[in-house]
Amino acid sequence: MRSIPVARTAAIAAAGLLLTGCAGAGATGSGGDTVRLTVAIVSNPQMQDAISLQDRFREEHPGIEVDFVSLPENEARAKITTSVATGGGEFDAVMISNYETRQWAEYGWLENLQPSIDASEGYDDEDFIPSIREDLSYEGDMYSVPFYGESSFLAYRKDLFEKAGAEMPENPTWEEVAELAAELDGVEPGVSGICMRGLAGWGEMLSPFNSMLNTFGGRWYDRGWNAELESPEFRRTADFYVDLVREHGQPGAANSGFGDCLNRYAQGRAAMFYDSTSMVSTIEDDTAGKVAGLNGYAPAPVVDTDYGGWLYTWSLGIPATSEHKEEAWAFLEWMTDKDYIRLVADEYGWQRVPPGNRLSTFEEPGYQEAAGAYAEPMLQGIEQADPADPGTRPVPYQGIGFLAIPEFQDLGTRVSQQLSAAIAGQITVGEALAQSQRYAQDVGDTYKEDER
Repeated sequence: MRSIPVARTAAIAAAGLLLTGCAGAGATGSGGDTVRLTVAIVSNPQMQDAISLQDRFREEHPGIEVDFVSLPENEARAKITTSVATGGGEFDAVMISNYETRQWAEYGWLENLQPSIDASEGYDDEDFIPSIREDLSYEGDMYSVPFYGESSFLAYRKDLFEKAGAEMPENPTWEEVAELAAELDGVEPGVSGICMRGLAGWGEMLSPFNSMLNTFGGRWYDRGWNAELESPEFRRTADFYVDLVREHGQPGAANSGFGDCLNRYAQGRAAMFYDSTSMVSTIEDDTAGKVAGLNGYAPAPVVDTDYGGWLYTWSLGIPATSEHKEEAWAFLEWMTDKDYIRLVADEYGWQRVPPGNRLSTFEEPGYQEAAGAYAEPMLQGIEQADPADPGTRPVPYQGIGFLAIPEFQDLGTRVSQQLSAAIAGQITVGEALAQSQRYAQDVGDTYKEDER
């Protein structure tokens, strides 16, 4: 990918600031000999486990206190982006992803972690799954470290399939999934055929939508940056996604993000759930729901490709503006080390460990026993992901569940709002895509100008 001008990212950051409100000053600072770190994270279940284990971190690092700012995904992304892009300085560590890491490293917004990694005995960054490590690196150095990694797959209730006399194919197509969703819809009172995200947000519904788009043969832009959101392939995907969720998905799907779908499926209110492989830490935890031990797992459904999943990782980085980089690294090292994996396993069980970041986790006997049903499809999904070649036709961008361009936070959110409105029945799919095409072409035109 070509370099993106810093002026463009500054404009995007300013727009984000106007949309999200000015982030308040942080509480970073030291009291006596104690350093207080302010860490912004996403309030997913694995991150809540990390908060609950902070006594262990303090035991190992008595001079460091950690204050967490824990927010839902959309809010966290907006607040963290605004803070880091504008040099706000209130966060000492931030939870970001493979979408932000390379871009922000290029702009000088993140600390290069490789010197700290190399100086940390036993940390073993070569143990990270190669595709994850590569996606968090810039010019060969890591600028964020993975807390967990994910692809996507299809979870389904084996008991409900047996009750309905249905069978999950070994490698399902999306057409087969739609047929199964119709068959399983209402198999028990209050159970939907499938649960999929309908909540607007570039990192919410567009993650599963884009993975579906790629395998349907669609793309956002051709190689000349001409938008293709009204192409037959994009329209076919949008019609399929909207119809599936409206006809056989959960009630109020337009307001369902990952967290809501995760809870619905874990509580036994859906027969299938297509989403992040990280779901297993919750749905296979018998203290978090009702479906542990009842689930089967199939690869991400396909249409015109052999692979249908995505590649995503929640990782931790240190903003260049942090005044406590050494202490921040101590926290990052603790939260992403092999010992943390074992700590979670000891405290909560192997089914709760952050999945998909380290190869050694898959070799642990306890994890193999707990994750027998899903470990192999999870690892294969992560390893097979190819962000540089996501679909059936060449594209000028990288990314599977997202486009790795800075404008995508705004563009993706706008397009997802249109698709979510179609799911809610407020507009037609055609109307949603017509407006989305205009948004996308405005962005594409700026890339054409840059290449003149």
